[in-house]
Amino acid sequence: MQATIKWVDGVMFVGETGSGHAVVIDGPPDHGGRNMGVRPMELLLLGVGSCSSFDVVQILQKGRNNVTGCVAEVTAERVDAIPSVFSKIHLHFSVSGKGLKASAVERAVKLSAEKYCSASIMLSKAVEITHDFEVIEV
Repeated sequence: MQATIKWVDGVMFVGETGSGHAVVIDGPPDHGGRNMGVRPMELLLLGVGSCSSFDVVQILQKGRNNVTGCVAEVTAERVDAIPSVFSKIHLHFSVSGKGLKASAVERAVKLSAEKYCSASIMLSKAVEITHDFEVIEV
């Protein structure tokens, strides 16, 4: 894997992935930015949330569960020091479908957290990461 980060102006950058996708990264005005892109630490949260969501959906689909939606809400706390690293990250999954069993969703979330989600497992070496879920019948 590879990525290229190009400085645009102030604290704005454009990141381009090896697969050809781009994202604008910027800071708030009080840090010299124009608030025109995501913050670098927000990208980490998006990464862990999307990596885990990818796993949860795939595990449920492979188990022939009728999944119609999955929303991961990721919340984090940072230490009040420099560097302002994450101290806690929590992922809450709202998984919707027809006839979904809570036990199947619980299994998928657990497998993602403990076996498959590279981002979550890597970050868990330094950050307390917790998970929970709810099942929404449609």
